[in-house]
Amino acid sequence: MVRLIMSSAESLIQEAENKVKSVFRRIEAVSYCNQKRVLEAFRAHRVSPQHFATGTGYGYHDLGRETLESMYASIFGGEEALVRSQLVSGTHALSCCLFALLKPDDLLVSVMGSPYDTLYRVITGKNGLTANGVRYIEVPIAGDGSCDIANLASALAQKPRMVLLQRSRGYSSRRKTLSTGEIAEIIKAVKETSPRTLILVDNCYGEFVDEWEPGHLGAELIAGSLIKNPGGGLAAGGGYIVGKGDLVELVADHLIAPGLGMEIGPSLYDLRTVYQGLFLAPHVVGESLKGAVLASAVLGSLGLKVSPEWDEERGDIVQVVELPSRKHLEAFIRRVQALSPVDSHVVPEFGYMPGYEDEVIMAAGTFVQGASIELSCDAPLRQPFTAFLQGGLTYQHTRYVVSELVSLLMTFDGDI
Repeated sequence: MVRLIMSSAESLIQEAENKVKSVFRRIEAVSYCNQKRVLEAFRAHRVSPQHFATGTGYGYHDLGRETLESMYASIFGGEEALVRSQLVSGTHALSCCLFALLKPDDLLVSVMGSPYDTLYRVITGKNGLTANGVRYIEVPIAGDGSCDIANLASALAQKPRMVLLQRSRGYSSRRKTLSTGEIAEIIKAVKETSPRTLILVDNCYGEFVDEWEPGHLGAELIAGSLIKNPGGGLAAGGGYIVGKGDLVELVADHLIAPGLGMEIGPSLYDLRTVYQGLFLAPHVVGESLKGAVLASAVLGSLGLKVSPEWDEERGDIVQVVELPSRKHLEAFIRRVQALSPVDSHVVPEFGYMPGYEDEVIMAAGTFVQGASIELSCDAPLRQPFTAFLQGGLTYQHTRYVVSELVSLLMTFDGDI
């Protein structure tokens, strides 16, 4: 029986791989384009071993940090960048942008409904923006999960100080991830109606998924985490902010202290891993995307609801899989954990985590804690029972995990 199930799983995998060949070729073409852009940044900045040295103390004249920031600006389409170990997460980077640039009575508009749980608390929580006098409204998503441009136009008529675009879907099973084409359309709509409104893009999970970044499309600021896509699986921590020079400097002053922000901040850890991770990132993101496409094709063939579908355009590395019950969801998450290189013996359970409204279960057997560019899977305890699968340093790892998930699901009684 076990051999039959394994044989069936492998057969499904092979059928799916034949079906998705054209999608894989598109992913490889994008990875190649991004690899060229990253390599050219390394060459233009004449990166050498001296850039990998660890900064100490205040971090004045930290050559490695300053060069890395200049490279990020070049790669992601900005004038300046802030790339710091002192930015502990993507949410922290975005929070710094919001608090640095929004003042009492300013209006912030979230373009696609509520943002990710942790960022929502930054905006509306006890010590959040609204508690400090910032006005906040959300544009509900359209019925098909996309941006409602008509409702956005109504919000823009109020001339907001800033609009927030979250590229990834977060824990929403309804809204879609924003593609670069959709981001460009939203930016165009904003600038036509309210030219002075600033555009901040939460770029988490979206870096190097397409040939262009939101900074190339006209966004004033983009922010993200180094333990996601741009860290390439090697960066031990940190975050980044890229955009207009004067705005980045204001954010740096908020992070550190007015007048000091861009000048101090020691790198503290081995910058070689950050540089090397950035160099590898286009390839690693491609591997993650291939794994997500395969998971979508295979799990969708079992009758599970998946989003995106295997042949849909993707805006990030996240694959959503809807399971029939809590029992299925827990087993799914636990199997991913059991097939991880780190903490494979650990059994995940639902529990409360800081910044989240619901209990969350996480498969995170990663080398870097919380690194979602490594293969991981998490789910909030809410209906529909939805798993969010992301990352994968190698396609082969994800392929194996998907085959084992198929075998697992085949052992459940009844239809899935």
